[in-house]
Amino acid sequence: MTPDLDALADQIIRAAEGASRYLVALAGPPGAGKSVRGQWLCDAINERLPGRAGLVPMDGYHFDNAVLGEQQIPVKGAPHTFDVQGLRCDLERIRQADQPVAVPVFDRPLDLARAGGRLISLEQHIVIVEGNYLLLDRSPWRELRPLFDWTLFLEVDDAVLVDRLVRRWLDMGQDHAGAIERTHHKDMLNAQLVKRCCLPPDQCWR
Repeated sequence: MTPDLDALADQIIRAAEGASRYLVALAGPPGAGKSVRGQWLCDAINERLPGRAGLVPMDGYHFDNAVLGEQQIPVKGAPHTFDVQGLRCDLERIRQADQPVAVPVFDRPLDLARAGGRLISLEQHIVIVEGNYLLLDRSPWRELRPLFDWTLFLEVDDAVLVDRLVRRWLDMGQDHAGAIERTHHKDMLNAQLVKRCCLPPDQCWR
């Protein structure tokens, strides 16, 4: 059965009761709607428990273009183009729940991460972490799994992903040929990897 937003929010709140920190991984392929649904879920929890939920986007841990170098920039967004250890360290700090933790956020139009772009406060005892590779069954990504109390995976048909991704590239100024090229030869390759090599989630969300 596919859960709805309200049911998920209530389920997480019940599971997190009594925990000083409760981390939820929201994983899925590019174009699945992780950022939007993660914010929806965070907002739904905060409607019930004001100020108690926060959101950490995995995209903030992109390596900068200057670090990747010109040869790697075309595949930016692949698993090896993220600072996984930096993400892991921040998640460990968040789990400790003894001080606020600043996390980076990715500015898509500028194609760069902004350090300290968001603060996870002590009051936010439920933290939603969203990103493509949070459940990827490859090292070093699989080592993140013990840090999460509960995991969700967004299931989206490939045709829907393609449509969303092409529109995303067009909205970012790509011409139609460029949008098609980036969608099929970059994003959808990552999407298939995510779908094929995913650790079993606790629940799927369509």
